[in-house]
Amino acid sequence: MSLLTRFASDVQLMFRRPPRQQYAALCYRLKGKTGALEVLLLTSRDTGRWVIPKGWPMEGKTSYEVAAQEAYEEAGVRGTVESQTIGCYHYPKVLKNGLKVTCKVQVYVLEVSTIAKSFKEKGERRFEWVSCDEAAKRVNEPELRDLFLLFKRRMAAQREPMALKQIPAE
Repeated sequence: MSLLTRFASDVQLMFRRPPRQQYAALCYRLKGKTGALEVLLLTSRDTGRWVIPKGWPMEGKTSYEVAAQEAYEEAGVRGTVESQTIGCYHYPKVLKNGLKVTCKVQVYVLEVSTIAKSFKEKGERRFEWVSCDEAAKRVNEPELRDLFLLFKRRMAAQREPMALKQIPAE
């Protein structure tokens, strides 16, 4: 490796910023009579791509409380949020000043119990309740796709013992 190449690599490393931290909610519900698992997708305000509710850290709030707050502000959903992350994903974000940064998003599962008629960002986004497989097809970030599929497997594993209990013994 030439001295110039090595110097350029070292300078690049010095100026590389760590990812900016955000928190998100993977919101879900079990559909009425069928009990089908559905997750919430919404569009971003800037590009219209399919995303989950997410935002920046908030003073005085834990990461999972931020995820729940963002779910309410962006989608009007409330419910029970888990305090442990299901995982994280990364995505490139263009800030208002034009600077491109990498964001690391920690994701928390939120079981939706109510949907508000009025909330902060109502009318600014589209929403859809879809299957985990459909959500994985729609989002751009590969790591987020993986989280939807991981969540689907986790829910199936949790529901399997319940289904076995309902089978009558002969």
